[in-house]
Amino acid sequence: MPAENVLLIHWHDLGRHLGAYGHSAVASPRLDALAAEGILFTQAHATAPLCSPSRGSLFTGRYPHSNGLVGLAHHGWEYRPGVRTLPNLLSESGWHTALFGMQHETSFPTRLGFDKFDVSNSFCEYVVEKSEEWLRGDHPEPFFLTAGFFETHRPYPADRYTPADTATIDVPSYLPDTPAVRGDLADFYGSITVADAAVGQLLDTLADTGLDRSTWVVFLTDHGPAFPRAKSTLYAPGTGIALIVRPPADRGLAPRVYDDLFSGVDLVPTLSELLGIEIGDDIEGVSHAAQLLTITEETARQQVFTSKTYHDSYDPIRAVRTKDYSYIENYAPRPMLDLPWDIADSPSGQAVASDVTAARPERELYDLRADPGEMVNLLERDGYEQIAEELALRLYTWRDSTGDVLPSEFVGNRISDRYTHDYAKIHNLAVRSRAAYAAERGIDD
Repeated sequence: MPAENVLLIHWHDLGRHLGAYGHSAVASPRLDALAAEGILFTQAHATAPLCSPSRGSLFTGRYPHSNGLVGLAHHGWEYRPGVRTLPNLLSESGWHTALFGMQHETSFPTRLGFDKFDVSNSFCEYVVEKSEEWLRGDHPEPFFLTAGFFETHRPYPADRYTPADTATIDVPSYLPDTPAVRGDLADFYGSITVADAAVGQLLDTLADTGLDRSTWVVFLTDHGPAFPRAKSTLYAPGTGIALIVRPPADRGLAPRVYDDLFSGVDLVPTLSELLGIEIGDDIEGVSHAAQLLTITEETARQQVFTSKTYHDSYDPIRAVRTKDYSYIENYAPRPMLDLPWDIADSPSGQAVASDVTAARPERELYDLRADPGEMVNLLERDGYEQIAEELALRLYTWRDSTGDVLPSEFVGNRISDRYTHDYAKIHNLAVRSRAAYAAERGIDD
């Protein structure tokens, strides 16, 4: 099979707020149509609920503490020396790589590994103009073209969109239903519609040039929307991301919904296998290529791991999520919600400001089948300690396997001490957990 191209479109702070994900008040016809033509991922999660760490995982296949991006690039965080990016990997294999618009991984874009880039403007009109010009021009193939849009990041560009009808909005359960919050969501949804139309222009260009026959289209976002209890948290609204993959038309693959768990670190190995590229053992994600190309009952992963270390401040949190449970460990004394500035200053942030100052629990456990909104912490009740301990040891094994280390003064006398009383029990559970982790990654334990 001839080498295939990739068009990767990524947005800021969207979460899963598209019509294709059941948000009927969002006007996103082009992305909804893309989902109907391709593969809609319903259980994709970022590795982190903020921009640079999540994007770093998407483009390296490594967790934030592994690639170095544990905080925001404009706060000084950078990739560690020697970390390879997806553009690096593809360039080494003969792909021509280009970026137009948004990136949030580095203050030095030349380090990203693109053959060509223009990050001077991230608003969708400019990004589409430059991308279309490049696609219609004399460009090398195969190519990897990325287009990054800013629109859905606060502050929303009020002069360029029409807010959604507040009466039609279904306010998420984690937000208060007030006129101010509805208005805030209406502005967010208006920005989505503008960016959605821009995606449509890129898709039309692929069709007009015939490139749709040989090009994988990947649409995704970095993490959840900039609303309280979403962005900057490890709850589903913070880490859940939209991901749509449309295969090249020449592949003849049928549209489908993909309900298996998918982590941001899985993008690099999945795309690499789909394109027939070998990657090194520094990649920490798992490939879903086999599951995407054929219908199989075998799943690529049983859990996803998520983390937060720095946002506007130091706020170390780690979590493991299965389809049934979400388990979170909070390593430093902090308020229930630590609102970053863009959320704190928003109408929605102001609506909850007085209600989120209580002390955060050390551990949280949620039954996602009975409580998908993660509102009832089961560790405030009796009878759930064994489930929590099993998940805690999965989390510990992942942290140990990937070299995740936090300053001891924040961990001592909190979570880590809970597991020092019964070494035999820990050892037995950890061995089982490590074996499962190794099997999931396809390595020898």
